[in-house]
Amino acid sequence: MTTLTTAPLAPLLARLFADADARSPADDPALAELMNDRDRLMRSKTDYLAFYERMKEQPLAVSRDTGALLYMLARSIRAASIVEFGTSFGISTLHLAAALRDNGGGRLITTEFEPSKLARAKANLVAGGLADLVECRVGDALQTLRADLPERIDLVLLDGAKALYPDVLALLESRLAPGALIVADNADYAPDYLARVRDPACGYISVPFAEDVELSMRLH
Repeated sequence: MTTLTTAPLAPLLARLFADADARSPADDPALAELMNDRDRLMRSKTDYLAFYERMKEQPLAVSRDTGALLYMLARSIRAASIVEFGTSFGISTLHLAAALRDNGGGRLITTEFEPSKLARAKANLVAGGLADLVECRVGDALQTLRADLPERIDLVLLDGAKALYPDVLALLESRLAPGALIVADNADYAPDYLARVRDPACGYISVPFAEDVELSMRLH
């Protein structure tokens, strides 16, 4: 038995995933025009703020498979220090924190641009019994992750504004442990990021994983 598969976390995640399944942005008439311009907005380094502000009521959750992958990766490397860019309602955060709990403890720093989303994520962490493992930071990740980082980072999840992936990676890079894993969700929207982690000269080995994840490992 694991934290992930037992109460209180297992039923909480089942409810959160069911809610995410039932609430697609495409079904909201108020977001129809926004969704028509989704690809450009997600790739933009200037317009993403408006996009994510308009999407503040949407879960924008990782898939069930990606959540399970995050848990397994963090367990397999016995991660003790994790950084997450893009909290949303905390589904991915719960998976990562569950891995820390089952690894014997650790620290997860998560950062979210939208305050109302972070408030809901904090409530979910309390409900899941994992709040003691997570430090929540609110605001622009290029500021919230600029200081007070752990000396060693074992795993990173990138799941915020896609255009910022290279910049967020740059903030964390000097702290990445050899063998640290970086999981980038929807990385196809971040071509500059993919070019970096797929270039062996930059110190990574990287492969696309499943349909929408890029899995990279820091070599040195």
